Amino acid sequence: MDKDTLPFRPEHLKKFTRQHPTPFYLYDESGIRETARRLKAAFAWNQGFKEYFAVKATPNPHLLKILKSEGFGADCSSLPELLLAKQAGITGEEIMFTSNNTPAAEFQKAAELGAIINLDDIGHLPYLEEHVGLPPVLSFRYNPGALKKGNAIIGRPQESKFGVTRQQLFASYKMARNKGVSRFGVHTMVASNELNPAYFIETAEILFQLIVEISREVGISFEFANLGGGIGIPYQPKEQAVDLQQVGRGIQKAYQDIIQANKLPPLKLFMENGRLLTGPHGYLITRVQHVKRSYKTFIGVDANMANLMRPALYGAYHHITAPGKADLDAPKVLVDVAGSLCENSDKFAINRPLPPLEPGDLLVIHDVGAHGHSMGFNYNGKLRSAELLLQENGSARQIRRAETVEDYFATLI
Repeated sequence: MDKDTLPFRPEHLKKFTRQHPTPFYLYDESGIRETARRLKAAFAWNQGFKEYFAVKATPNPHLLKILKSEGFGADCSSLPELLLAKQAGITGEEIMFTSNNTPAAEFQKAAELGAIINLDDIGHLPYLEEHVGLPPVLSFRYNPGALKKGNAIIGRPQESKFGVTRQQLFASYKMARNKGVSRFGVHTMVASNELNPAYFIETAEILFQLIVEISREVGISFEFANLGGGIGIPYQPKEQAVDLQQVGRGIQKAYQDIIQANKLPPLKLFMENGRLLTGPHGYLITRVQHVKRSYKTFIGVDANMANLMRPALYGAYHHITAPGKADLDAPKVLVDVAGSLCENSDKFAINRPLPPLEPGDLLVIHDVGAHGHSMGFNYNGKLRSAELLLQENGSARQIRRAETVEDYFATLI
């Protein structure tokens, strides 16, 4: 996969940096819309299909409005995320509220907005009834345990704090039915950044078979199955993007073989991808501040792990390019690209071959459109950066201003 291709030219980037100081995030609207449409096309065979964008990935209402215009809802897990969805015009059953260890006030707001509430624990049912009342539609998050493998980011399902067991799931739906709930869905989410299409097809098969068994034993009908998200993106240059059409065809066959073959009512399919939609279309723009040569060569940039913590947190790879320097004849140099935090883990790349760089050069860190800015923090008093939207007409619009020192001290007053 060609990681050196950018949706903007070096001269355009220089123009953006004259108007907006680095570091900043830049999201490509055209790329986001294209990926959204490819996902919808892969599931066009299911009339009820809906993507609930995982707000946690990139919690910015300007991006949520773009996805809403593509017909997507919002997957929320907290009160601020619910409010962000509302601000973007997403309300009612266009919101799926999947949380854990949830306070009553957050359930109350979800109910007030008319969101679909997806419970993480059998004990949340009486808690919800006591503090909010039971809504007409409920869903439970299933944890398949050893039936599914997790991965490095989300862990092994049987050790996860999320979801209910198979036995608890049957009991949960019986309890909800007996308490008067009349509409039902089911949800699962067991992987993050998974690149194997077969993984998602297998997940659908497990969930569809479970729906058949619960429908028969408990005597209820399911309206929807939320297959979760977790479709990964190719961070590494040699990795391939997930073939969404292959995923869609595989799940369609499972639907025909299990749901339709058992003559169950039509089932709406939901997903809650975040990374897939915005991840490849976000770039962290940073400028070289210093070049240090000691035991190694360090490229010191004005971004740091407070702007993007994935490399330090997961050892995650993010491709880095130097616009305008790709065609230089000089051989590449092995360098560490480092920020300014008082932490040795504050590095975006280690022993990475890059063109010779000098102070003032711009670098682009790729694939940061999900779980990038949203995971930022203020350690060392570092301030979170601005976010810009590269619009379809080629112009860049600020959609979040950079934090100021006044912002940093505001909560201390």
